[in-house]
Amino acid sequence: MSEATTGSTVPRRQLGRYLRELRINARLTVQAAAKALEWSEAKMWRIETGQTSLRSHDVETMCRVYGATEELKTALMGLAKETKGKGWWHAYGDVIPEGFDLFIGLEEAASSREEYSPELVPGLFQTPDYLYALFKKNRPDLQAEEVERRVRLRMQRQALVTRVTAPPDLKVVLSEAVVRRVIGGPAVMAAQLDRLAQLNDCPNVAIRLVPFSAGSHRGLDTGAFIILRFPTKEDGRDHEPPTVFVQGFTGALYLDKPREIDRYAGAFTVIWDNALPQEDSSAFFRQVAREMNGR
Repeated sequence: MSEATTGSTVPRRQLGRYLRELRINARLTVQAAAKALEWSEAKMWRIETGQTSLRSHDVETMCRVYGATEELKTALMGLAKETKGKGWWHAYGDVIPEGFDLFIGLEEAASSREEYSPELVPGLFQTPDYLYALFKKNRPDLQAEEVERRVRLRMQRQALVTRVTAPPDLKVVLSEAVVRRVIGGPAVMAAQLDRLAQLNDCPNVAIRLVPFSAGSHRGLDTGAFIILRFPTKEDGRDHEPPTVFVQGFTGALYLDKPREIDRYAGAFTVIWDNALPQEDSSAFFRQVAREMNGR
């Protein structure tokens, strides 16, 4: 996986995990390590969760405090240099919400994605008009130029869906509420639904719909979530652990503990099985689009 593709996100997360393991093996709490390094606990958290890049000098200092071997210190200092790499999305740094650059980097690196979206069309599938309508309604404080840059960022993110080199496998389940909720007016919504049906014809995309008639299902408990999985190494081990992304109103959660992944993966399987088959879902999208167009 090249740096040009992944940006600095994956190296940052890898380095953070190594440093966290070193700290734990040294029997140091975050508080004790922060005191020894003369850093804040918030900085320690950002480092260990891959939220920030690191200078080689900082890594050297941490390795000294943690008692790392010379060989491991040299390797981690080399990895620190890779965290300085930047992906294409850094050009939009002024309009990317705080912390969301981490998600974009993981999104670019993922080989597959499983997503449950109960309220809105997922960002990777939104039409420009649908997105403009969302900003107009939900973010009237934004200037027109900033809205335009945010829309361009979203459209550029969507390029990964149909990219020529290793496009990710996308499995997405929508609630019928997503289809019935009119965003931007009937014409805009009809075009959005036609777009979903078109995307469902892509070989790497599978979109299913959970109809209201399905009644209660697991998605009512989980809320919206995304599971990102990454390419494996030649020996079959994960290059990067799977990650569950849960977006909240005031921030996001990145979950990567095996138990957490298993629970969300199990929930997604149940939600997927409660949804209409892919072909029936596309027919549903087209039917509602015709109704909105008055045909």
